[in-house]
Amino acid sequence: MKERIFTVGITGASGAIYGIRLVQELLKADYKVHLMITEAGWQVFKEEHGYDTSDRDQLLNELFGHDNSNLYYHTLREFTAPIASGSYRNEGMVIIPCSMGTLSSVASGASSNLLERTADVMLKEGRKLLLVPRETPLNQIHLENMLKVSKVGGKIIPAMPGFYQLPRTMDDLINFVVGKVLDNIGVEHQLFTRWGDLK
Repeated sequence: MKERIFTVGITGASGAIYGIRLVQELLKADYKVHLMITEAGWQVFKEEHGYDTSDRDQLLNELFGHDNSNLYYHTLREFTAPIASGSYRNEGMVIIPCSMGTLSSVASGASSNLLERTADVMLKEGRKLLLVPRETPLNQIHLENMLKVSKVGGKIIPAMPGFYQLPRTMDDLINFVVGKVLDNIGVEHQLFTRWGDLK
């Protein structure tokens, strides 16, 4: 049976909780997850959530389950990781949240670290690449970079929660965005009530 594998990148844009929740949901659905977190991403973990990032392995265990055999964490210099190669089969990659710096690197094909290289692999192999930008306002450079990525096969899913499901908590807003990502990578979920199911 084909292994179910996704790659997730968490960068330094505000909204690290989106990436955390996505990884949790993918693991819950029994996917293998290759995870990368930029240095700025780790800083957001600390600033937005108050996490102690001095022991990163311990924090990953706390967030995603101790000794989770389906989670593979990679540093950005780990170019020998399987996800750096197009011959490694995985179903796609989500960069969530995606900073404008990372967006720029992906749009230009920079491949200066493992996260950027893996995004480039997704595009060259015609696999799913989803970017979840969390920035406002957007300038023309940001918009042009999103268009460039979109034109070569990537998909842009801005962190824009819907309100028609009448969210009551912060979790409802987070789950809506993560649910839209899961919809676009073909993963079943129950994170929000769909429009036709509203009573």
